[in-house]
Amino acid sequence: MISDPLLARRGEFPILARCNYLISNSLGAMPRGVYDSLKRYGDTWAELGVSAWNSGWFELPQTVGDKIAPLMGAAPGTVLAHQNASIANSILFGALDFSDRERDKVVITELDFPSDVYALRSWLPDHMRIHTIRSRDGVSIDIDELLDAIDERTRLVSTSHVLFRSAFIMPAREITAKAHAVGAQVVFNGYHSVGVIPVDVGVWDVDYYIGGVLKWLCGGPGGVFMYVRPDLLPSLNPKVTGWFASRAPFAFDVEQLDLREDSYRLMNGTPGIASLYAIQPGVDIVAEVGVPAIRQKSMRQTALIITLADELGYEVVSPRAAERRAGTVTVNPPQAWEVSCELLARDIKIDFRPQAGIRIAPHFYNSDAEVRAAMTAIRDILADGSWKRHVT
Repeated sequence: MISDPLLARRGEFPILARCNYLISNSLGAMPRGVYDSLKRYGDTWAELGVSAWNSGWFELPQTVGDKIAPLMGAAPGTVLAHQNASIANSILFGALDFSDRERDKVVITELDFPSDVYALRSWLPDHMRIHTIRSRDGVSIDIDELLDAIDERTRLVSTSHVLFRSAFIMPAREITAKAHAVGAQVVFNGYHSVGVIPVDVGVWDVDYYIGGVLKWLCGGPGGVFMYVRPDLLPSLNPKVTGWFASRAPFAFDVEQLDLREDSYRLMNGTPGIASLYAIQPGVDIVAEVGVPAIRQKSMRQTALIITLADELGYEVVSPRAAERRAGTVTVNPPQAWEVSCELLARDIKIDFRPQAGIRIAPHFYNSDAEVRAAMTAIRDILADGSWKRHVT
């Protein structure tokens, strides 16, 4: 009898049979169903050829988006799949109107994912300025300071829902409410949130939300989803665009692009169909398991990591309060980089982030024994000196 019912799904993830996989905050384990899904893609292409577009390929970005939508509290038709976050960010930032010089401010934090900021900076007009909220502890952001920075000159707040280094959960509803109170908008990065913590963009009245499937949704690379509040779509005029965004894509009108009014308004060129097939098995499993059950187990296992780290005397670079902590705990033992290399050499899958430490991220398919084994391995690596093999 399995004491943890979520472990009944372990057999659906082949890699779990050969290693200790604690890195779902970077790349979720591949579901076995991806083999069948990609075979369906290959069979469809092989058998139908160009007619495959009429078998659902054209609608596939929306079909996949509609599978993800319930996991983030979004209505059908409001979430669309794209290729990666930089593309999705560029589509959105390029479509926003920054012409009001009375609103020349964008608020970010220094703990946001750099790629988001790179895309943002590349699309801002010269008159726009970025206000960066600094972290005092490398783990969290002072929320009062952030909210105070959102004022009548603010056009946009661009930040992560969950900070990637520490797994600190930003109060999305509170941030959105303050922004709306002063006439600003908010875009959240949801890579480290959807699939491991509850998200409800509808209830929170979120403007824009961009996340990825490759982490907690076990969807692999090449899959990003973008939510846009429906009433905002007509105000968006994308500069990164293409024929899929046209009301009449097969009219091939080179003089004028008549943009669609639905989510496809923010589409561009031909999507990567293979990745859209690969995304679906992981999303389906997470939906079946349910985010509430995943969240409860995640809070318990991340608390276990913190307890073990405290017993071993290692610094914890993640929130200790469960309500502020998402699915990852970053621990910072001595020689953290070298220890992380030895853990990988022993087939314990984790990762390292500079100015943070070793990120450990159990998912619903991990056992408590695996969590304990990883922490014991860190202790043993430091004790036996095997970390020295990785000194450069």
